[in-house]
Amino acid sequence: MSKKLFQYAGVAASVVLIAFGVGAIVAGISGHNTVRDNLSKEQIVGTPDMTPSAIAAEAKAAGLKNVSLPTCSVAGKSIDTGSEARCFASYMRVHALEATGGQVYSEMARYIGKDGKPTDDQKAAAIDPKTNKPVDNGARNVWVNETALSTALNTSYFAESVSLFSIIMGIALLLVGIGLLVMTLGPLHSYLVRSREPEPATGGIPATQP
Repeated sequence: MSKKLFQYAGVAASVVLIAFGVGAIVAGISGHNTVRDNLSKEQIVGTPDMTPSAIAAEAKAAGLKNVSLPTCSVAGKSIDTGSEARCFASYMRVHALEATGGQVYSEMARYIGKDGKPTDDQKAAAIDPKTNKPVDNGARNVWVNETALSTALNTSYFAESVSLFSIIMGIALLLVGIGLLVMTLGPLHSYLVRSREPEPATGGIPATQP
């Protein structure tokens, strides 16, 4: 009885693995399609300078040093996949560095001084005549916008990668479940067949000791 119970438990485990495998595949495909559909709706197209050679020339002209330059190319391409979104985001970072003179957000002064140069001294900052408040350093806003947009694009890449992983794991679970089911059903079928066979009749005169 215990052997039969283990065999039925094996069948149940196989069904669970197959169900999880199918669910993971369906969820992965759905997530993959959602990422690509949402990217397509944004109608993002790579600019002509989004090639490794073109961006390298721009970075050199802008005096950027020790900057990681993209090695992919999306010039003129519609951005509708996770990998293209990540590539586009890497070019956006270089463009932002060109606009900020190679400085990231933490390195930039908060205000624009009366002499037109960035400063952290609020007293030395130029005053906006419309608001009567210190003039903010516009380069910081450029960096904030770039960070927000590139983060969204990189998130698309991550989401697409997770969906692909889900599909792969789903296929693996499905195969393991099917394999376990085949291994379990064979012995279980044999056991059921044997249990239904009639027991051989016994008869005759029992043997006696001499």
